[in-house]
Amino acid sequence: MERSDTTGRPHVLMMSEITADGKLTLRRGASSKILMKYMAPETELLLHQTRAEYDAIMVGSNTIKIDNSFLTVRKVPGKNPLRVIPNSRADLSLDSNVLKPDAPTLIAVSERAPPERVTAIRERGVRVVSVGKEDIELPLLMHILYRDFGVKNLMIEGGPTLNWHMLRDRLVDEIRLIHLPFIVGGSDTPSLVGGMHIEDEREMIRLELTRFYLCGTNLVTEYKVLYQEGT
Repeated sequence: MERSDTTGRPHVLMMSEITADGKLTLRRGASSKILMKYMAPETELLLHQTRAEYDAIMVGSNTIKIDNSFLTVRKVPGKNPLRVIPNSRADLSLDSNVLKPDAPTLIAVSERAPPERVTAIRERGVRVVSVGKEDIELPLLMHILYRDFGVKNLMIEGGPTLNWHMLRDRLVDEIRLIHLPFIVGGSDTPSLVGGMHIEDEREMIRLELTRFYLCGTNLVTEYKVLYQEGT
């Protein structure tokens, strides 16, 4: 794992389980936990070991609303990473597991977040930062994490929207995929990256395969993200 000490932002790993046809869930609106329960025990350990190795973990607010994840280290020894949730309107349920005191949490909001919602979240003992006027400015959030919170490395367990925005802003350095031997289909079933409508092959985000291996019965592939100048 590298550190981006010269970039002013954390080194970012995107980690996700995907089916053989590249889907993240069983269907739109379904929890990813439905598919994750079919991961090999060794792969589940790998996920928690990775969390323990990173300073922070980030998922999108829609994933929290669907999965109500804890985003903590379990099954292996280790310190819980800082939980980072971009939530521009501060509209997470106050009963969300990420607002519980079992791990530190940072909610990133925009200036349009209602002050009463921000206050209610802060009353849960959670840090809140404003990083954008209308929507979350992810490059600014990465800079704040690095500068103010000492986050040198960050993992994303995001859905397709967060994954796309992080890749679009050239903020992802590595991708690690856990391959599940299933096909679920569905033209509207969420895949690894959403929002990407390219017109030319030159716009493709290129990857370099750096490692592949079996973890239990699951294939794991690891890639370096190669951003091209001028695209």
